[in-house]
Amino acid sequence: MKHVAVPQSAVAKATPAEAEAPPPAAVVAKPEVVHAHDPAKSSVLRGLVKTIRPHQWVKNLFVLAPMFFHKDVFLTTPAGPALNLRVTGLAFVATLVFCLLAGAVYTINDLVDVEADRIHPVKRSRPIASGVVPEGLARAMAVGLVASSLGAAFWVNWRFGVVAAIYFVENVAYSFWLKKVAFLDVGLIAFGFVLRVLAGGYGTDVHVSWYMIACTALLALFLGFGKRRHELQLETAGKQRAALEAYSKPSLNAALGATGLATAVTYVAYTFDPTTREFFHSNWLWLTAPFTVFGIVRFLLLVSGRAGRGLRAESPTQEMLRDVPFVLNLVLWMVVVVAIVYRLRPAG
Repeated sequence: MKHVAVPQSAVAKATPAEAEAPPPAAVVAKPEVVHAHDPAKSSVLRGLVKTIRPHQWVKNLFVLAPMFFHKDVFLTTPAGPALNLRVTGLAFVATLVFCLLAGAVYTINDLVDVEADRIHPVKRSRPIASGVVPEGLARAMAVGLVASSLGAAFWVNWRFGVVAAIYFVENVAYSFWLKKVAFLDVGLIAFGFVLRVLAGGYGTDVHVSWYMIACTALLALFLGFGKRRHELQLETAGKQRAALEAYSKPSLNAALGATGLATAVTYVAYTFDPTTREFFHSNWLWLTAPFTVFGIVRFLLLVSGRAGRGLRAESPTQEMLRDVPFVLNLVLWMVVVVAIVYRLRPAG
């Protein structure tokens, strides 16, 4: 019989009967139970989803803008308006392509910034920086996303594929080198939004006006400077992003004011332009301008922490999506635009 060694003190206190008794049930080893649900795998899967940032994909709605403002969502049939399945289907595929590409870019960016993110008060909890998602797995996911999205892009048509490829190359260059150059980094962010709009036009084969390109570029610059202003509020800003060392609050406030004003003026000019009014057969598009101005002002308050709630998120996008006044204003703007563009009310 094999004996198990026990502490001498315990042997001294035990009676012969107790020494021969079987161990208590509480200390009897139980067979390992294998659960069908593996928490570790579930955690990694959630980490992969978080890494590709689905909440940031709202930016890719810009891909839908050409189709929407070209009035191609519906067809006129003898039975009445009907959904344009061909154009909306292509627009959906084009948007999905940019969402997958964005997910790949975010993953690559997190891999490049992993050391900087680990000293960031918020970003250190990101899946790759925290170690939830292994770096090797993240690299494999990035490769798969790039291959599938670019393959789908060239399947749509070659022009859309070329724009999608340029978008990816630009973002890779940004992640590795160009994001360290102040102001150029924001310019590249704006260029990415312009590429989204151009891709939406090529993907659905609709015309993109110069007004749309100008408004997109100015709005993207405004949002980009807002992102830098938001990041500058953090105590570790210079360590977390090298380009922030060249920015200052006064310079960013000036850039935000200039681009915000330029965006508002360009949008208002677009609503009053004779070509715009003739195309939409309406003189009422200017009614959407107050919503645009309110959105710009509200964004300024959010990124500066003066919206009465402080800074609660790691990015302006999250701040906007969590802000009830901003989201409500955006919804109302969309309702009014749809009503005017698709003539859901009598035109003037």
